[in-house]
Amino acid sequence: SMGWHKESFFIIDNTDWNKNKMMLIEPRRGVQLELISNNHDDMGIFQVKELASVPFSRQGSGLRDSQKAAMSRISRRFGEPIFGPDKALAKKAYAPGQHGNSRRRGKKSEYGVQLDEKQKAKYTYGILEKQFSNLFKEALRRKGITGEILLQLCETRLDNIVFRLGITPTRRAARQLVGHKHILLNGEICNIPSAALKVGDTISVRERSKSLESITSSLTNNLQNNDWLEWNSDLMNGTVKALPERTQITENIKEQLIVELYSK
Repeated sequence: SMGWHKESFFIIDNTDWNKNKMMLIEPRRGVQLELISNNHDDMGIFQVKELASVPFSRQGSGLRDSQKAAMSRISRRFGEPIFGPDKALAKKAYAPGQHGNSRRRGKKSEYGVQLDEKQKAKYTYGILEKQFSNLFKEALRRKGITGEILLQLCETRLDNIVFRLGITPTRRAARQLVGHKHILLNGEICNIPSAALKVGDTISVRERSKSLESITSSLTNNLQNNDWLEWNSDLMNGTVKALPERTQITENIKEQLIVELYSK
């Protein structure tokens, strides 16, 4: 056991802090903890022990609701459900903020339109600015149409492939599944969501993780059909058959605007 600050946790039940046994969530690492001692100093340090990893969906409702609201605001900003079906977007189909529904919003400049397209692509694939910039540099280095190659590099990230195969319902969930070492790449554990895959690589679910409800439920409800990927439901593994062509990438992203932005 070790000391943890009370402020580091989200309470996942209504148990009082002073009781000896209580289940806690440490959100940054996503682990389940049990309070084993209520002896603490003025800083609010408790003695706890780690029990097990906890899926993101079971973490504190306050954290989940705030992230959901943030994602809804992003979707409303672009006017598209880039994180999946969104009730908030359907109810408020205008930009977030005090003046989001104002008819007097000015027309965006050419640079603003290009910047929005880049931001939309980053949010869609869950990629940070530095990573996205490096992907563009790699796309620029390769032979072919830069915009299409950029999207191919985004599509062949490990977290995106896990999502495309239907192992998880969202890319965010896929990123967490990879990070928690539930996914094998070519038979070896890989916990790097940004790992670049190539044709012939195999992705599979770790043997002890095949019975996870979140995975089985996602596979059961999977409606995606990607010709460039092959999935074996019996073995629960998939293979990258080919690089996706532009017509096989369903995201509403105008990649030429991104190329123009980075070319300035």
